Order: sequence, then structure tokens, then C-alpha cells
Amino acid sequence: MSVKIRLRRMGRNNLPFYRVVAADTRRSNQGRYIEALGWYDPAKNGEYSLKMDRIEYWINKGALVTDTVNNLITKQRKKIVNTVENPADAEPSEEQASEASAG
Repeated sequence: MSVKIRLRRMGRNNLPFYRVVAADTRRSNQGRYIEALGWYDPAKNGEYSLKMDRIEYWINKGALVTDTVNNLITKQRKKIVNTVENPADAEPSEEQASEASAG
């Protein structure tokens, strides 16, 4: 079975919303999928969320990745690297936010 990580279109007319899924290549884009791996909403300034651990699992198993999903994965990896390298740029934790508002 050949697996591909791709976008599955959802939403309504003129307001698309996509799920990132691992699917058998023999199925249609709107067909059954193996596992949901995240989502992408271009209507909300390109917001997205990915389960990177599961994506890495499927890639290690030999799954192919479409160009658009590959771009999302690259953005997510850059975001993770920037957060680790520059923790001051990251949003403050709940404890730090409560201390700042209390003090």
C-alpha cells in the first residue's frame, strides 16, 4: 500500500478548510483516509496545526508528501527552531503572564 500525506478539502463553498491526512494513493482526495495529521485554514491568515511526531512516523514508513504539505511542514520546523533558539520571542507561559499581571 502506497501512502501519501496530503490535504483533504472540507468546509463550504468559497470557504475552504483542509485536513492534513495520511491516505492510500488509490483513494480519491475526498475518500477515506488512514489518519488525520493536522489541519490548515487559509481563510484565517494561513493558520495550521500539525502532529509532527505522527508525520515523522509516516515519512519514516515511506509515505510521500505533497508539495503543499511539505511547505507546511517546513514552516512548522522553522517555527520550532526559532522558539528553541529565541525563547524571549516566544509567548510567555501562564505562570509568567500571571506574575506580570499580579506584580
